[in-house]
Amino acid sequence: MKEIPDSPTDPRIYMAAERTFLAWIRTGIAFMGFGFVVARFGLFLREMAHSNNVTVAQPNNGFSLPVGIALIVAGIVVNLIAALRYHRYIRALDQGKFRQAFGVAFTYLVAGFLVIIGLAVAVYLAVLW
Repeated sequence: MKEIPDSPTDPRIYMAAERTFLAWIRTGIAFMGFGFVVARFGLFLREMAHSNNVTVAQPNNGFSLPVGIALIVAGIVVNLIAALRYHRYIRALDQGKFRQAFGVAFTYLVAGFLVIIGLAVAVYLAVLW
């Protein structure tokens, strides 16, 4: 039996879905790694100031810890939603309904979150430095 290109039984569609899923997983892992770096940035600044015998005006983590935790949580949420969407997508492919199953809201939500975090960090750095 010959496969019809772009049909729901074409294995390339399943492979493309898996690549998309893995890209979202990679994005979630990057969020978590970057969140860890941001959360520890305040500690790094304090240690640098301490090693240079400079008094630090704010001894707490201030802004970096909550932003870092938010990025780590966002990474966890992205990975969970990616797994749920992948499962739903494969099920829709198997039923022949894959075109109606998805929208772009998740992508816009992640992009909007990154815009807000980016703006907050930019404002923080502009005020701090």
